Amino acid sequence: MKHSETFGVISERATVDFAKVQLRKEAVVQQLHKGIQSLLKKHKISIYEGYGRMLGPSIFSPSAGTVSVEMNDRSDNIILIPKQVLLATGSKPRMLDGLPKQDENVLTSDEALQLEELPASVVIIGGGVIGVEWASMLADFGVEVTIVENAKQILINEDEDISKEMTKQLQKKGIVIHTSASLDVDSFESDPSNVRIDVTKEGETFTLQANKLFVSIGRTANIDDIGLKNTDIEVDKGKIVVNEYLQTKEEHIYAIGDLIKSPELAHAASHEGITAVRHMDEQENVQPISENHIPRCIYSAPEVASIGLTEREADAKGYTVAVGKVPFQAIGKALINGNHEGFCKVIVDRTSRDVLGVHIIGSQATELISEAALAMVVQAADIEIGETIHPHPTSSEVLKEAALQAIDGAIHV
Repeated sequence: MKHSETFGVISERATVDFAKVQLRKEAVVQQLHKGIQSLLKKHKISIYEGYGRMLGPSIFSPSAGTVSVEMNDRSDNIILIPKQVLLATGSKPRMLDGLPKQDENVLTSDEALQLEELPASVVIIGGGVIGVEWASMLADFGVEVTIVENAKQILINEDEDISKEMTKQLQKKGIVIHTSASLDVDSFESDPSNVRIDVTKEGETFTLQANKLFVSIGRTANIDDIGLKNTDIEVDKGKIVVNEYLQTKEEHIYAIGDLIKSPELAHAASHEGITAVRHMDEQENVQPISENHIPRCIYSAPEVASIGLTEREADAKGYTVAVGKVPFQAIGKALINGNHEGFCKVIVDRTSRDVLGVHIIGSQATELISEAALAMVVQAADIEIGETIHPHPTSSEVLKEAALQAIDGAIHV
């Protein structure tokens, strides 16, 4: 709507009804929830709504892993004696030590999802995936946003070029970004309408004030009080230790998702669950999951999608690297849509021509990454992507052109 005049559409200034935004969000969530409930019912899967804990060896079973369920309605405790157990208890937002946990002006993503009205201003602590997604959305809704990040760049786990481009795009929205900055938690103050906190950057200390403080510094695995102490399951730095087939030290107990050292992504957890169940069922040719083949997506505006190694990681591993980098400005469909910010970057092993990583920032990046994921799974070379006929005009041409540029064969750049 902001740029509709560019397309010849004259409209009144658009406004945001955040209550209706929330209603639509809830409707979509409920539709998805009902779909899952229907699938569970269709496959005759029993559901016990309560708090489950694993028991140690007992009269019920010689092995650890019997599950006691304290039902939500407190009607009874149910004892389940499974052949195998799959731990998938997820995670919760991590809170910054020293900040009050009950202050209504201090939010994590959980509380932010329940906001009934938009704040006029917000300070976001953490420039990772969740922080950037919320910063982008809130700024688009007209909120004054400031990001404070301790690292030298936002999106520290992404390719450096992606981080630089995202910084530029967020700043164009009016977002203020402080990197290499530290907080003085003891300075935190809150009143009914505002929060204040001191930040130090490059030796200078200053105070930030906003309606809300949004803490986005990662997540913590939900492993407390699920009965791990009754088993031989190992935990390292807050994560359950598993092998390539998601088995814990107790071979009949598996763990997936945010509980293990794996990208904290829904699609990764889903595939891990499928892999674990196939292994439980002793199916043939169960393939371990390669973290290098898991796409990473950031649902901001512009979107980011990546898979494989960053350029720095490839250099550190000793590869002789070739890079193809093509801006969306060179792609006809991006110009037609008016979304021509960003680029596609393909990282290639110059010796083998294997694709080591693909990094996209721009419109529809999260849709485009699947082709790159398939290419990496089948170990495609850059020339194979470049010689694949892509329909014109489509945004997918950016991957073809970037792959060709890595071998100095790009046509439109």
